[in-house]
Amino acid sequence: MDSSVSQQWLLLLLISTAVIVFARADLPGTWELLVENAGVSSMHTAVTRFNTVVLLERTNIGPSRKMLRKGHCRSDPNDAVLKQDCYAHSVLFDPQTNQIRPLMINTDTWCSSGQFLPDGSLLQTGGDLDGFKKIRKFDPCELNGSCDWVELADVELSEGRWYSTNQILPDGSVIIVGGRAANTVEYYPPRTGAVSLNFLADVEDTQMDNLYPYVHLLPNGHLFIFANNKAVSYDHVVDKIVREYPQLDGGPRNYPSAGSSAMLALDGDYSTAVIVVCGGAQYGAFIERSTDTPAHGSCGRIVATSPDPVWEMEDMPFGRIMGDMVMLSTGDVLIINGAQAGTQGFEQASNPCLYPLLYRPDQPVGLRFMTLNPGTVPRMYHSTANLLPDGRVLIAGSNPHYSYKFNAEFPTELRLEAFSPEYLGPDRGNLRPVIEGVPETVRYGERFDVLVSVSLPVVGIVEVNLGNAPFATHSFSQGQRLVKLAVAPSVPDGDGRYRITCTAPPNGMVAPPGYYMAFAVNQGVPSVARWIHLGS
Repeated sequence: MDSSVSQQWLLLLLISTAVIVFARADLPGTWELLVENAGVSSMHTAVTRFNTVVLLERTNIGPSRKMLRKGHCRSDPNDAVLKQDCYAHSVLFDPQTNQIRPLMINTDTWCSSGQFLPDGSLLQTGGDLDGFKKIRKFDPCELNGSCDWVELADVELSEGRWYSTNQILPDGSVIIVGGRAANTVEYYPPRTGAVSLNFLADVEDTQMDNLYPYVHLLPNGHLFIFANNKAVSYDHVVDKIVREYPQLDGGPRNYPSAGSSAMLALDGDYSTAVIVVCGGAQYGAFIERSTDTPAHGSCGRIVATSPDPVWEMEDMPFGRIMGDMVMLSTGDVLIINGAQAGTQGFEQASNPCLYPLLYRPDQPVGLRFMTLNPGTVPRMYHSTANLLPDGRVLIAGSNPHYSYKFNAEFPTELRLEAFSPEYLGPDRGNLRPVIEGVPETVRYGERFDVLVSVSLPVVGIVEVNLGNAPFATHSFSQGQRLVKLAVAPSVPDGDGRYRITCTAPPNGMVAPPGYYMAFAVNQGVPSVARWIHLGS
């Protein structure tokens, strides 16, 4: 190749690179590194009503990168790595100050489950080894408080739970669904022990794709339970399957095939619930331990409350496994983290999917997905994503190895990042409302006022939306929910303030009792949330 041709090719390469960089920089959303070293690689993450975040990993992998307080070591003669473990495997994080405090947890929480109770405490169930039947609680506090994990001594699971799913129910109790070799459900507080759910046994195959089933509480009080490629409606009052849904095409979706699922925002008369299931691995990739089998990008969407439900299919711009679906305060869904090949499991995936997607439910098929600004940190197996009260999304974890490994192709990840959707862009500041007043406690069906201020005059309706704090793990946010309240047009209240009269959800089937982040949303731009307690 002569020099003139070489120069032309080099110029073309430089132009192409510039275009790619410009296109990426021009995509919506921004990234922010919050903490270089969180001390632990979080596989379970939950946001508390004190605006702190609980990060939790497994306990039996040796030293973390955060020491416990002096004199607070864990003694376990059966631990294969450390008999005397003085390292934290859970921490409390404050995303406003980026400060971290170590927490003490005794039993193994590997691939466990969780859910917030009506009083705001975090229930945490199961795990591996000595954590198999354990029930734990964390009663949250501010970062400088003294709250810590408590292992419940007077109660345990009736059946060991590993890779199970928790969902809070209308009466404030919690159902615990499935788990490895546990084709049953049980409840906290306990009822009569484990109850068989043969549906989970029926869908189990050699890949175990019934693990971490997707569980959503429908507004009629029944549970939508999805495992592998099938779904049922389950009446938890009488412990009976009352409906079978059509099979979802595209292969298995649950662990280890690693799709994700979300129930879209409830609004209107709250009679309609729409479930979305996206992504997953090709069947056989896990059995063959294939790290380079391309993931698929198909999504199924179904009206679970319809008398004649069918799956509506569409494709994401990328094939993806281990993507986290985060319900934003606006009702859009952020899909973030994961990989484009392989399956869930230790060192079983490749080709990180760095591009987040915005799923816009109100758009027609073919226009629902928007590609967002890519990150730079691969977030593989054991990554999490959680909506923060300020509208950012906290990104944590990624430890696709049995223990910490920092010299691997995809190293153990201790960094915490925040992704800011486009609604937090600098051009949206004048539209962003500020909640000046909201009740701390609201009863079902109650009318109440929210006082907001906005820099520019309000045009149209200011929404008030309630989002709970789910327990995020293994590509599924357990209990995740967004409820759009019925609101009257905002009324000027002087000095740029507006009074919005809202009506609380009618019952616990629409919104189970507990703490919710209340967001005011003005023309697609949310406020910083204020926590309210909803109940009878």
